[in-house]
Amino acid sequence: MNDRAALELLAAHGPLTRTRLGELTGLSKPTASQLLTRLETVGLVRTTGNVTGRPGPNAQLYEIDPAAAHVAALAVDQEGITAAVADITGQVVGEHRVTAPATDESVTHRTGELVAEAVDGALTAAGLGRDDLHTTVIGTPGALDPRTGTLRYAPHLPGWQSRTLRDELAEVLHTPIVIENDVNLAAVAEQHHGTAQDFDDFALVWADEGVGAAIVLGGTLLRGATGGAGEIGYMPLPGAPLARGGPDAAARPDGGGGFQKLVGSPAVVELARAHGIDAPTATKALAAARRTPGAGDEVLTELARRLAAGLASVVAVVDPELVVLSGEVAQAGGERLRELVEAEMTGLALPRPQLRISEIEGNPILTGALRTAVADARRTVFDTARFDA
Repeated sequence: MNDRAALELLAAHGPLTRTRLGELTGLSKPTASQLLTRLETVGLVRTTGNVTGRPGPNAQLYEIDPAAAHVAALAVDQEGITAAVADITGQVVGEHRVTAPATDESVTHRTGELVAEAVDGALTAAGLGRDDLHTTVIGTPGALDPRTGTLRYAPHLPGWQSRTLRDELAEVLHTPIVIENDVNLAAVAEQHHGTAQDFDDFALVWADEGVGAAIVLGGTLLRGATGGAGEIGYMPLPGAPLARGGPDAAARPDGGGGFQKLVGSPAVVELARAHGIDAPTATKALAAARRTPGAGDEVLTELARRLAAGLASVVAVVDPELVVLSGEVAQAGGERLRELVEAEMTGLALPRPQLRISEIEGNPILTGALRTAVADARRTVFDTARFDA
């Protein structure tokens, strides 16, 4: 227990002196010294210079040895796979992107091969090999049904529906595999690195090419019986076509129905075009709307009305303290869109949660996957009892 406490403190605070570690753990100086010597011997801790500029002898600094374990994290989307490799401290040491459009039939039966290519590319960039990996976390649209092991709510990823997918990938990479919903991982990133750090009850609403939500209650992700908690893209709303056929129906050219049909990236492009703003992507459409008086104001107001209608349903059921807006649409709409959504929600639901735009930099899905993978690795690696077995 003392070893784990010390390791967690070093992971959280960075390099610490023996004296400071003793103060934080409540251990005596001799006990702290013995602990650090033991952790250094088994390769979990290393020295990293001295504290200078103060009276007395220079104090030795200790830190987690980054090489104690490495993890891989992947974010899967309709256009390909992004992989990152990090050390046990969470520092990213290699990244790689594999382009693999889901519409290309040639990739359907190459899921394991593509995952391996992405991971190997990140490992090569880090100067590592597969034997250096401890665990792998993969973020995908949809979610694994815990009863069947199949990926549901993601008909647009045809190569990922195998019942034995997790075992197949574990055999390829030779690590334990965790497959997690991408929006859930974005919420993990928000919970530990973003605007939700001080909240135990919040909802993250993801508006991008796809639309979904992650619900965190009491600090714990709500997954649901089939892993489908938060699949609000299918939620029926006035003005949206119904998503007939359910989450496992074959992908349709129109993208189905429900909330996603109102606020997903393709819908935003269509909305802007209907008001005379022609742009190829939602990001460019909303950027143009923000600088176009009249027509642009109408686009943003209508989009805010649509978002507010969907958020009101989530808020009425869950009553979160905070709602975080994330994804391409939210980021492109920015603070102006947030203000309009907040105004539109007045009177739609009795609870009035705080409403914020995500401030996570880079890919929040990858960030959440890395956080999850590092936490999993630490649970095992920081268990020093295994060295005494």
